[in-house]
Amino acid sequence: MTFWLIQTLNGLSFGALLFLLAAGLSLIFGLMRIINLAHGSFYLVGAYVAVAIMAASGSFWLALVVAPLVVAVLSVVLQRSLLDRVVDNELGQVLMTFGFLLVISDASLWIWGGAPMMLDKPAVLEGSVTLAGATFPLYRLALTVAGAVAAVGLWLLVERTRIGAIIRAGVDDAEMVQGTGINLPLAMSLVFALGAFLAGLSGVLAGPILGAYPGADFNVLMLAFAVVVIGGLGSLKGAMIGSLFVGLVDNFGKALVPELAMFTIFVPMVIVLAVRPTGIFGRA
Repeated sequence: MTFWLIQTLNGLSFGALLFLLAAGLSLIFGLMRIINLAHGSFYLVGAYVAVAIMAASGSFWLALVVAPLVVAVLSVVLQRSLLDRVVDNELGQVLMTFGFLLVISDASLWIWGGAPMMLDKPAVLEGSVTLAGATFPLYRLALTVAGAVAAVGLWLLVERTRIGAIIRAGVDDAEMVQGTGINLPLAMSLVFALGAFLAGLSGVLAGPILGAYPGADFNVLMLAFAVVVIGGLGSLKGAMIGSLFVGLVDNFGKALVPELAMFTIFVPMVIVLAVRPTGIFGRA
């Protein structure tokens, strides 16, 4: 019983990290129709910048605030200088963002080297708790709570605020929204920055568990796409359900059949694509 409880809790904490990553990717595509393969770079930059900040200041909380902001600024530069040139060109978006992914990957390797780097947990989250007789790290439990809080906050932002209404209206009829005097390009830039911020935040939060290492951008990008394909692009509910599913399946797959771990994640994705190409909660 203890084994199943611990693996379930591990899967939920990993799913919370995946939600932060995939929610940003889903928002960017669902609301802006931008195919952003550079999303993994935002995760990697967030993790490495957090490592640098912690090395200089020793503060995890400072890294948690500053690193995602740095990623958000970088994303706006990418969007305004490059992606705005290929707004209606999906192939151009794929090639440009993939090229950006490769550039950032090589730059990170040049700056920080090839050795994996781990972030230290904040002292307040160093311990463990006992749940139903099972001992579980407090930091992983905090990740699960953070993911739930982020999910509620994002839903309220998109569905219950003026900026959310502007963004949703801009997706359906951009000309009408701009005709009312609203600066829609600025609103879309904020969405892109928010998605990148969430990816950078997930990179920082994953630092004490997964660390920062070359290739992490490609690894998390594959998992993020698995989440949004299963849940449905542009759907926060889909991102939540998909991230929990992938987190649990990945964790139990590695624990029970490690040689088939990748198989257990991507076969359900293929099945969803065959049965419902838009994802479980996606819109055609």
